[in-house]
Amino acid sequence: MRKGQLQLESGEVFSGESVGSPVNVSGEVVFNTGMVGYTESLTDPSYKGQILVFTYPLIGNYGVPGLERDSGLLKAFESDSIQPRAVVMGELSCSHSHWASRTSMEEWLIRENTPALTGVDTRRLAKWIRREGTVQGVLKGGGNEPAESMDDSPDRPLASRVSIAEPMEYPGGKIRVVLVDCGVKNSIIHHLRTRDVTVIRVPWDYDFRRIPADGYLLSNGPGDPRYCRETIENTRGLLSGKKPVLGICLGSQILALAAGAATVKMHYGHRGHNQPCLETGTRRCYITSQNHGYAVDARSLPEDWREWFVNLNDGSNEGIMHVSKPLFGAQFHPEAAPGPEDTEFLFDMFVRAMQ
Repeated sequence: MRKGQLQLESGEVFSGESVGSPVNVSGEVVFNTGMVGYTESLTDPSYKGQILVFTYPLIGNYGVPGLERDSGLLKAFESDSIQPRAVVMGELSCSHSHWASRTSMEEWLIRENTPALTGVDTRRLAKWIRREGTVQGVLKGGGNEPAESMDDSPDRPLASRVSIAEPMEYPGGKIRVVLVDCGVKNSIIHHLRTRDVTVIRVPWDYDFRRIPADGYLLSNGPGDPRYCRETIENTRGLLSGKKPVLGICLGSQILALAAGAATVKMHYGHRGHNQPCLETGTRRCYITSQNHGYAVDARSLPEDWREWFVNLNDGSNEGIMHVSKPLFGAQFHPEAAPGPEDTEFLFDMFVRAMQ
């Protein structure tokens, strides 16, 4: 193995051994606390442009599954490729064992041209990020070339890099949902289709208001929600109507911005599978799967909107709902993948609202 380093813009250096592709890349350094689900996390488009740190000490022990597809979508992955710029691990397993495994983690990283570090003190790194906040970093995986960058900007938001180029349709049933692809996970489409919903998937900046549909879903995705200006403007045009709209993660933030609220960048975000969310006005707490670095500022919500869920760890907003119309958003991921399925009922609510 080659020696490698993760250098933070603050000057901190974390050393390890380089695996995967021998290239240098830069990106926002974030951590995920999940104990399982590294294949789903690594293919989640919401990690586009970031350097992902796994806090669980052993990664790759159950290998990587095969490439079976259902209606063109990979069944065991959330997209067609690894999405983070690079990966940082405490220990990369040299062997793997699982009935569905088809290749090793290291072979997958090489095939996907993704640099990674193993042997890093990820506990120390995660504690540093918790204290200081997310920061830009450079992972040096080999070679002397400058680090490749992938910036998020109003002119080219990260959502534009993970969205499809042309509309696609996934047949299901009589109910038709327009899914605005800002970096959608495959599992969201699978959940809709298992509920007999036909999904019309459109690009992030597509004027979806002119497509006949029973409802609209704004997907998850990477980057600053304010940069998805076309999506926000198109969503604003739906709010005066009566059709149900569901926003998930980035989609919930876009829904809030369209309604006139504000979003804020979090200190280090929520990325993991054990975030407790309280449904306001009740004593019901749900354990949720999350991946976001921005959140809705609940204090900025217009008076005809209310806070639906709140995070019990830090009090941040986890969902919004209109007081009289079927317009609602969840900051967490009801489809999980990976994580608990406590909040899968949100899809049932969405479908019932369209019937």
